[in-house]
Amino acid sequence: MKVIVSIGGSVLAPEVGSERVGAYADAIESLSDAGHELGIVVGGGPTAREYIGAARDLGADEMELDNLGIAVTRLNARLLIAALDNRAAPTPPTDHETALEAFRHDDIPVMGGTVAGHTTDAVATGLAEYVDADLLVYATSVPGVFDADPNEDPEATKYDSLSASELLDVVSGIDLDAGSNAPVDLLATKLLERSGLAAVVIDGSDPEGLASAIDGDHSGTDIVPDSTEHR
Repeated sequence: MKVIVSIGGSVLAPEVGSERVGAYADAIESLSDAGHELGIVVGGGPTAREYIGAARDLGADEMELDNLGIAVTRLNARLLIAALDNRAAPTPPTDHETALEAFRHDDIPVMGGTVAGHTTDAVATGLAEYVDADLLVYATSVPGVFDADPNEDPEATKYDSLSASELLDVVSGIDLDAGSNAPVDLLATKLLERSGLAAVVIDGSDPEGLASAIDGDHSGTDIVPDSTEHR
């Protein structure tokens, strides 16, 4: 199975360190050994938000803030590349064409951000569409998609399954300023809707959950193509 995994920076690197990154590398290597083709896109997480917050206070505009965030995502990508040894392409691809070349050479592409205005969720969704992936996994800081922010509303209800158009309704009210956070952002959702990709949103705090998500045995939220009947 060809799988693209979008790993939120807050779950890959909640702080700069090796433990979580190493655990993700182990999970990715196990999936690769099982015969899956994997492409990885990682976010910037709290480190990126710290830099963005400081730069915003200093008067940087949104384009500058986006580029600062992209730089941090690529640093996080390099951490994961280091943990994957010779299984990964040696540097983070900066576009989808280069990532596809890594697939062709049996390397695992590990990307960060690409261009200002595109979140890493959008990068991952675009990559999944570009390489005709079988599944897209969003490993996030929440255990699925909810009808409200579960960190702020204890009554928030998790969806077991949504169509891409229904997901679009859920996320359409979320701001997209640099450093914003959502289970899946608006641009990624629009790409998901047009592509007809199958996707799943899972709690990324346990890297071993990747294997369960790929097997369809998870407690997250399935995002099904609009043409597919869902519950």
